[in-house]
Amino acid sequence: MLYSELCEKDVINIKNCKILGHVFDLDFDKCTGQICKIMVREKNQIWNLFLCQPEYVIPYQNIRQIGPDIVLVEL
Repeated sequence: MLYSELCEKDVINIKNCKILGHVFDLDFDKCTGQICKIMVREKNQIWNLFLCQPEYVIPYQNIRQIGPDIVLVEL
């Protein structure tokens, strides 16, 4: 899967069914090349473009499923 495809998906918390936002950055393990964390920021908020900090930092083990339109996480 391409990074651009992942960024188009809504990230949803399965505990409360809340849409958290979209993936805007990834943290990789330098040795293995595997994703360690995804950074999620709320969409449709112009002021988010000027923030350096993500709304949510989600460890990869908390990702439950990546589907064609959404990423399900458990927080």
